[in-house]
Amino acid sequence: MALDDIKSTVTEELVRFEAFYQDALHADNALLDKIGRYTLKHKGKHLRPLFVFLSAKCFGEVNESTYRAATFIELLHSATLIHDDVVDDASERRGFATINAMYKNKIAVLAGDYLLAKGMMIALEKHDYQMLDMISETVKNMSEGEIFQLEKAKRFDITEEDYYQIIEKKTASMIASCCAIGAASANAAPEQVETLQKFGTLAGIAFQIRDDIFDYQRDNHSGKGYGNDIKEHKMTLPLIHLLKESSAIEKTLIINKIRLSGKKKSTIDFIIKKADEKKSLQYCGKKMNFFIQQAENQLDKINDSEAKDALKELMYYCIKREI
Repeated sequence: MALDDIKSTVTEELVRFEAFYQDALHADNALLDKIGRYTLKHKGKHLRPLFVFLSAKCFGEVNESTYRAATFIELLHSATLIHDDVVDDASERRGFATINAMYKNKIAVLAGDYLLAKGMMIALEKHDYQMLDMISETVKNMSEGEIFQLEKAKRFDITEEDYYQIIEKKTASMIASCCAIGAASANAAPEQVETLQKFGTLAGIAFQIRDDIFDYQRDNHSGKGYGNDIKEHKMTLPLIHLLKESSAIEKTLIINKIRLSGKKKSTIDFIIKKADEKKSLQYCGKKMNFFIQQAENQLDKINDSEAKDALKELMYYCIKREI
């Protein structure tokens, strides 16, 4: 199903959300307001708010609390991207200059902090303490996952179990939070909120595995190129599987090449060739499909509805997307 078809389930809600989000990005300070307008101009597809709205409609109607939740989530996502660009020293994102490239790191970090604070204020002003609790846990998990990955990456000793723990915190926790707070905003029962949270976690893990596969495909059409994870010495699932399936001599050679010349195209092509030989991407594909099936099993626990069908299609769209 095309994204526009998925969005048609909540067309009116998404239109109204734009007004909520635009208002949240407004600032009295001229520079912060300019950054907010730039962020709005180069917004993505608003997939995270879409998860929020569809999760809410699985159990009831979208209401003011749902709009606040979707706005808070999107502010958190925008803040995270700004901070990530600082950490990665990125000058472009999707073909446009990053905030740190235009205004330097200090302003970029403070702008990201400001957006996160605005989200917290939205929740506090209306006493949405459950929402604040859920999203605070998400921020904590994302930070823990990132730091754990950085610690492990230095030693190239991340196990597959470590990997799942990292991506559950770094990536899946955001999608899980979208689904959980969406359901909670529609007054879903605690066990229903938990079901949607589990769905989001499993779907989020599948998303990340798909991204990891993209990075080892020269013709992935993702718009992100390939080999970036190798350049950054990231221990993703294809590399973890490759090292596990390699002999001690091969493993040492691969690690040394990444450490000493990981940014070179010849090294990237060498690693990808080795991953092909060890069928690492096929292995990753099987793992991704396992998590997709587990996510579907969670959705099977809730009543059928147009929103439930759209939520499942949104998961497929995110996993099979080209960009």
